[in-house]
Amino acid sequence: MSSKGPIVIIEDDEDDQEFYSSTLSTLGIANEVMYFDAAEPAYKFLEDTSTQPFLIICDINLPGMSGIEFKKKIYENPYLRHKSIPFIFLSTSSNKNSVTEAYNMMVQGYFVKPNSVKELTTLIEQIISYWKVCKHPNSD
Repeated sequence: MSSKGPIVIIEDDEDDQEFYSSTLSTLGIANEVMYFDAAEPAYKFLEDTSTQPFLIICDINLPGMSGIEFKKKIYENPYLRHKSIPFIFLSTSSNKNSVTEAYNMMVQGYFVKPNSVKELTTLIEQIISYWKVCKHPNSD
C-alpha cells in the first residue's frame, strides 16, 4: 500500500459519491480519488493496474456483484491479495450476517454510514489517519 496511491471508492449512489468528495476535500486529502458505481469495473481496474491503491472503500449493496462478492473475488486472487490494499466497508447495512461475511473475507473494517457530513468527516479522517501509519507487507 502506498499512502500516496489513489483512494478507490465503490459506491453506486451519486449523492453518496458527492458526500465522499466533499468530505475528502474538506479534509485536504491529496490522494487521487477514483469512483466506481459497480464492483465489476473496479475489479478490472485493480487487476489491470500496476498502481498501488492506498485504500478501498466499498458499499455492500451494489448493482450486479455485491460488495461482499467483490471482496471475496479480491481475496481469492493471489495477485490482488498480495497487494495488501486495505479494504473498508462503509454501508447503510448493519445486518449481522453482512458484518460476519465481511470479516470472513478478511475485511479491515466495517462501518455504518453516518447521516451527517460532520460524522462522516470524522470517520473518514480516522480511517485515513490509521492507514497512513499502519504497517503491513506493502506499506511505504
